[in-house]
Amino acid sequence: MTKEQRFASVWDAIETSPTQAASMKARSDLMMAVRKIVDGWKETQALAAKRLGITQPRLNDLLRGRIDKFSLDALMDLAPRAGLSVHVKIRRAA
Repeated sequence: MTKEQRFASVWDAIETSPTQAASMKARSDLMMAVRKIVDGWKETQALAAKRLGITQPRLNDLLRGRIDKFSLDALMDLAPRAGLSVHVKIRRAA
């Protein structure tokens, strides 16, 4: 019989370390936030990409959720261009 495990997020379940899970969670959250803003613009990918200062193929990667193509730094740079303010919350691990 296998023991049931519970995880705080899907990233905790699939990543090999807490460090990787935290990075993926942050990247995922940023990607979803930027995508929500871009979807609200109701304009072509070419125009949205220009507003963000990236190429249309790069925006397409973001909109399709290709998280492996974006570093946390790259997403942090995109956030203010999308009109987002990012705040990092730091706390002791449980």
